[in-house]
Amino acid sequence: MKIKIITITGDLGSGKSTVSKLLCDRLGYDYVYTGKIQREIADRYGMTTLELNQYSETHPEIDEEIDSAFKSLGNASRYVVDSRMAWFFIPHSFRVFLKTDVEVAAERISADNQRKNEKYVSKEEAIQNIIARKTSENKRYLELYGADSSEPSHFDLVIDTSYLLPEQVADKLVSEYESWLQQ
Repeated sequence: MKIKIITITGDLGSGKSTVSKLLCDRLGYDYVYTGKIQREIADRYGMTTLELNQYSETHPEIDEEIDSAFKSLGNASRYVVDSRMAWFFIPHSFRVFLKTDVEVAAERISADNQRKNEKYVSKEEAIQNIIARKTSENKRYLELYGADSSEPSHFDLVIDTSYLLPEQVADKLVSEYESWLQQ
């Protein structure tokens, strides 16, 4: 029997948190996510999330603090896990990657009032920071774990969320997840 864990990773601003919450409501699963942990650490250090990512390149204890919460979920059940690396730490989960156009991501992030340490003066600045953050994260994960979280073949499902409503993404994801559970 397969474990009932959905791990969601993807591009910044792709809707991971929103879709994860919809899935939890629909499936009755618990929600575990990196974003909150990372923002809290950034606040503690007085940094933006980009600055924290760059700092983490030479301070692996930051990634260890974030990742330790997900490593322990490997044998658990009934979770939606929103994390860049959960797919790697929980390889038998239903692994999902949400991708989005960087301009759409910049607009979404800029409009999100919850991201107080991710405010930008322009769309161009947001795009530059999104690209820099993704580059920093990919570099660290390759160095720390030998894992490329941007490689589509690592995932059971890849959805482009650029022009879909979160409910449409959740519908597709639940349908594919239910099929995966039956295999």
